[in-house]
Amino acid sequence: MSFHSLVSQVGQALVESDAMVVTAESCTGGMIAEALTEVAGSTAWFDRAYITYSYESKREMLGVKETTVQKKGAVSEECVTEMALGALQQSHAKVSIACSGIAGPGGGTPDKPVGTVWLAWAVQGQEDVISEQFHFEGDRHSVREQTTEAALKGVLKLLK
Repeated sequence: MSFHSLVSQVGQALVESDAMVVTAESCTGGMIAEALTEVAGSTAWFDRAYITYSYESKREMLGVKETTVQKKGAVSEECVTEMALGALQQSHAKVSIACSGIAGPGGGTPDKPVGTVWLAWAVQGQEDVISEQFHFEGDRHSVREQTTEAALKGVLKLLK
């Protein structure tokens, strides 16, 4: 799937907002950053990416609290909120995107079936972090693509 037109819109919105973006990705493994940097000129609005797949990396690189992971799990609103805020603190970006989910084919539970993904978006200087839970259908690649698309659309919504 090509995200070119969506990413072009995101890039334009970031430029108009004089903002750079940072990603904090788990289940997408860098797919959001890859989509964002596929467009020429992205150096004007893409700062960096954190691929924090393990619990340790979420804690060490983004400051996610150990108690958050223990009590709520990595696939939770609390975790992606902390990831989004941590990415902002560890970067020069004004906007962050964070995601954590279960792409499958295994790893799902009755509470969090395969396709469950949490996304969060934060803006430097704004107290509220926007977060949303999604339930995507399809195979692993499809879940990751749908997460990437939702993440990009969320940035556009945030900046409009």
